Amino acid sequence: MVENRPFRDFMAYLTLVIGVILVAFPVYLAIMASTFDTATIINGNMPLTPGDQTLENYSRALFYGGKTAREPVMGMMINSMIVALGIAFGKILISILSAYAVVYFRFPFRRTAFWVIFITLMLPVEVRIYPTYKIVADLGLLDTYSGLILPLIASATGTLLFRQFFMTIPEELLEASKIDGAGAFRFFKDTLLPLSMTTIAALFVIQFIYGWNQYLWPLLITTKSSMQTIVIGIKKMITTTDALTEWNIAMTTAVLAMVPPVLVVIFMQRLFVKGLVETEK
Repeated sequence: MVENRPFRDFMAYLTLVIGVILVAFPVYLAIMASTFDTATIINGNMPLTPGDQTLENYSRALFYGGKTAREPVMGMMINSMIVALGIAFGKILISILSAYAVVYFRFPFRRTAFWVIFITLMLPVEVRIYPTYKIVADLGLLDTYSGLILPLIASATGTLLFRQFFMTIPEELLEASKIDGAGAFRFFKDTLLPLSMTTIAALFVIQFIYGWNQYLWPLLITTKSSMQTIVIGIKKMITTTDALTEWNIAMTTAVLAMVPPVLVVIFMQRLFVKGLVETEK
């Protein structure tokens, strides 16, 4: 019998509501600030209701940019979208193939190879930033999409996620494929890949947001304004002097930067949750 504890339920919901307010209120302020002019924001008396500069701010940010960013936000968003999609698809491809090799192929030091991949979780980009930058520079990949994407597509997390999923697939499926005369590639394409769609969707959401929010790596290898991502653009819009910062354009850019990750989470929410919690296929 489930006990009825109204006070505990009330405290749980109250804590949840307070948490949502703390997280959502700064976002609400950014949205409201994107509808006013700079003077209204700087004077500290900005209302909590929408202003009358919405269309002007968003059209200016998207197609003209701010004084300090130099580039329109539309171009930055395209750069960020290319980088995020490249990182997401690259990580998924490498992760699923490496996990497939570790689980279904028998070769010397197979378990050691997996643990070597797993240990790289302790070596983020920030730790290996100098040798990575040196290699990219020597290959002439500065200020290119390849330079922005390729060093970030290896993923131990994705390999671990696919490996754990592949280990739940019954051995009978592999034996049935062998009886049907299917080779390694056909088994992967016709059996494993369709079964992995929810896991792929979950990993895509995680890695898309990871790629979209990249700051340090694009900051290091991009020197052209035309190659900067939207996260870099927001940083360049905010100067050390409030009088020089176009806060309305900066807040508008911040709101626009939130839109693609939010849309990805909304449209892929069901597959994302299913891919993370479902263990038996």
